[in-house]
Amino acid sequence: MEKANHITIEQCCVVYNIERSFVQKLDEHGLIELIRTDETVFIAFEQLADLEKYTHLYYELEINLEGLETIKHLLDRVHALQQEVNRLKGEAG
Repeated sequence: MEKANHITIEQCCVVYNIERSFVQKLDEHGLIELIRTDETVFIAFEQLADLEKYTHLYYELEINLEGLETIKHLLDRVHALQQEVNRLKGEAG
């Protein structure tokens, strides 16, 4: 992966004012995916929107990691249902 597509989690933590352990826990819970090369850990730019969302939910709304997992599951399910509705509309129209 090109370095232009991701930043280190250290840089990310400084920008978002969050703890490295929080980002690592998100990775462990499957909420984001970190990229490991040698001794450096990166996060892809396309993951930053999810990181921002989880940061807001965790720090500002005090939702724990299990709650974040549940929210992600429900949002994924809603997205899948929306795609199914759109597919069915396309078949009917």
